[in-house]
Amino acid sequence: MRTQTLTYRRAIYNALDRLLSEDENIIIMGEDITEYGGAFGVTSDLYRKYPKRIISTPISEGGFTGIAVGAAMTGFRVIVEIMFMDFITLATDQIVNHAANIHYMYGGQLTCPVVIRTPAGGYRGYGVSHSQTLEACFMSVPGLKIVAPASVSDAYGLLLSSVYDNNPVLFIEHKLLYNMEVEFDFDTEPVPLGRARIVREGRDVTLVSHSYGVHLGSTALEELLSEGIDVELIDLRTLKPLDIDTVVESVRKTGRLVYLEEGNVFGGVGGEVVSQVVERCLPYIDGRILRVGKADVPIPASISGEREVLPDIERVKEAVKSSLSWS
Repeated sequence: MRTQTLTYRRAIYNALDRLLSEDENIIIMGEDITEYGGAFGVTSDLYRKYPKRIISTPISEGGFTGIAVGAAMTGFRVIVEIMFMDFITLATDQIVNHAANIHYMYGGQLTCPVVIRTPAGGYRGYGVSHSQTLEACFMSVPGLKIVAPASVSDAYGLLLSSVYDNNPVLFIEHKLLYNMEVEFDFDTEPVPLGRARIVREGRDVTLVSHSYGVHLGSTALEELLSEGIDVELIDLRTLKPLDIDTVVESVRKTGRLVYLEEGNVFGGVGGEVVSQVVERCLPYIDGRILRVGKADVPIPASISGEREVLPDIERVKEAVKSSLSWS
């Protein structure tokens, strides 16, 4: 085992470095990803190691995402970096109408192996156009996979799997996770898409989340445990494909479910998870099924305003306690 203390940011860098060294048909495109290293410094010095395959683009998300789709159709595996997830809306046509449909439209004769990496999330006072988590907007798109790693090892392992998948993948990296640091095993293998992770087993309530929400949930469950409430925490890891079987098995054990996400509760990821659980677990339910997430308003620029809008530990604890009864 080869271990070293590593950040989430560096784990993604190492995965990119490994991929570029293994396959000369892999290229990376995005704004300021050469000398500047990207908005959050993820690509760092990769442009020096692979000067012809790290392409700094003009400020035109729709343009360079379209180029990436075309390159992927001709045999390249393309990694696109969108500077902030809010800006992904500018490339929605290329992602939704083109990348996600190529495999189907050409009857499998062509594939579109594009990974769109993008940092998401708030809690940093960046304002509404730099703080959103928009994964729910893409959940209903057939042919598009969605990955949202919460841990350092998953950031590394899921990125490897995403790049070698022949379908387009939206790869979401929460800003607050970049500096998270843990002991990392460099022998980590690719993590298959579509398999949730049970972070902690429990008996009273099932708490499900993804990305940064897993860390909010983990802190909340430790505090709840001191109050005698034993929470099972599940990290979905990928939203499409969705490992609903792991969630269903847990809810059939605990009888209760809380879904935590940073995106809007209305029309959010939790609505899909909850509806599938109800379809399969209704006879097992022994308490309220609740969702915790962002209020249905724009995200304020002030930190104090963000606290009123975004989910926090206290709201998670309150929801878990409320799920224990029908009242």
